[in-house]
Amino acid sequence: MSMPLPEQQAQMSIPLLLKTLLADGESPSMTRVLKISVGVLVISLAIVFFALLTQGHAAFNTNSYGITWGLPISTYVFLVLTSTGLTFIASLSMLFGFEEFYPVAKRCVWLAVVTLVAGFTVLALELGHPFRMLWAVPLGMQYVSPMFWMGVFYTLYLVLLLAKFWRINAGDWDSPLSRALGIASFVSVVIAHSTLGLLFGMMAMRPMWYDAMLPVYFLITAALSGAAFTVAFTYLSYDIDRKKMAPALREMAFGRALPNVFATLIGITILAAVSRTITGLWSNLDGLQVYAHLVRSPLFQAEFWLGLVLPFFLMLSPTLQRQRKMQVTAAVLVMVSLFIGRLEFLVVGQMLPVFKGSWIPGFIEYTPSFTEWMLVVVAVALTFLLYAAGDKLFRLDEYPGPKGEEMAPQGAGAR
Repeated sequence: MSMPLPEQQAQMSIPLLLKTLLADGESPSMTRVLKISVGVLVISLAIVFFALLTQGHAAFNTNSYGITWGLPISTYVFLVLTSTGLTFIASLSMLFGFEEFYPVAKRCVWLAVVTLVAGFTVLALELGHPFRMLWAVPLGMQYVSPMFWMGVFYTLYLVLLLAKFWRINAGDWDSPLSRALGIASFVSVVIAHSTLGLLFGMMAMRPMWYDAMLPVYFLITAALSGAAFTVAFTYLSYDIDRKKMAPALREMAFGRALPNVFATLIGITILAAVSRTITGLWSNLDGLQVYAHLVRSPLFQAEFWLGLVLPFFLMLSPTLQRQRKMQVTAAVLVMVSLFIGRLEFLVVGQMLPVFKGSWIPGFIEYTPSFTEWMLVVVAVALTFLLYAAGDKLFRLDEYPGPKGEEMAPQGAGAR
């Protein structure tokens, strides 16, 4: 089944929409992803709603004794920073002139929308009573709080991102309006990202978080997460088969542009992670003893050596960096590593009781509850569901031609 044109999409009825989504067409893999995601999302959402209705926030293993933010918040941070990184990757072509990245620009913008929506969904469900947030945030006007401005700018970013996608989906890549929307969405996400970093970095009572450069560290890891998602989801759309890709996309994947950018971002992240860890281990500031506990964790070692160092060398090797299986493997390892890293950053930073220093033996223990893990499943299922729907409805492989006209892939990669 051929994809509907933008003007046809606006007039599509619900039966036709469902028929388009469920038809195998030229993308049977996306149809399978869509169907599986719907089933997983329904089941996981039902479990979460039942737990929240019967137990409330007690369904989470967080408490008022120290670990107040757990797995759901780390999942939210992971997803919204991934959205930030995807916007950066899309901006390489649309704002900064690196035209070789045009074949993934539209896909990255849609993925940025998807991950941001999934992140907001997890955050709303973690609150237990999300409608109270709608009353408290706009009307409370806690303008001295970074959390207030984070909500404002991430909401603005979502609106601008949707507007930008609307324009490029209509074939408008480079008009003054489209370019202004691209610039505005880029600026808004940088500001939103900075407020998220400040939300943690201004907390003097949490020495592991207290860092004026934390927004920069978040910026680096967000870009890496965006690159990993770009690689993984692009290959997913083509069954990890370059023969099905459009020539320009195949050239980008097989050439040096994408692997080199990916390797560079991994390398910078490794440097930043090592720097933060060495500083934490060396310093005798009370509260940073959590770093010694962190590096002894097998999960941390796996996150660093398997999730960052191994992908770095895979993407540095001239013979391995162009192999599709190595690119996908590196992308998945990095995604898992960053997810673990967000959880460790959040939880380990709270393990030392506030106002109780090193004279208190041991650390606060935390293990995510079943409901919290189900929230992660909700986020994953929603991400795959929305992405697959967009892949089937919006021709995510379109890109502008040399003179600015919209081009659809030709040949084997045509969708």
